[in-house]
Amino acid sequence: MRKDDELVCFRDLKPGARHHYLVVPRTHVGRKEHIPLVEKMEEMGRSVLQKKKVTDLDDIRMGFHMPPFSSVPHLHLHVIAPASQMSIRSLRHYGPQSYWFITVDKVLQQLRTQNQVK
Repeated sequence: MRKDDELVCFRDLKPGARHHYLVVPRTHVGRKEHIPLVEKMEEMGRSVLQKKKVTDLDDIRMGFHMPPFSSVPHLHLHVIAPASQMSIRSLRHYGPQSYWFITVDKVLQQLRTQNQVK
C-alpha cells in the first residue's frame, strides 16, 4: 500500500490483470477544482507500476467506473497492467469499448468543460 495526505493506493481485490491497483482520494472528487488531484492520482498510479517493475507504460489502462456502474460511490482510479493480457471479463469492465469505464483524460476534460464528472 502507498499513501500520502491526499491519496491511498492498494491492490484491487479482484484484479483484472497481473497488476491492478486502486488509487483512492481521501476526499470526494468531482468538481473543476479537483483537476490537480486527478492528475496526482494518475501520477501515483504510474509511480506504483514503475515500483512494481512494469516497464511498458504504453500497455496499461487507467480510468474510472462511472455511475450507475460503479460499485463504490467514491471516484477511484483503476490502474491496470499489462492491458494486453486482460481477460475477456476484464475487457468488458475496463476495456476501451466499456460503456462504464472512462479514461483519466476524459474525466479531466469533463472537469474542465462541464465543471463536474458525469
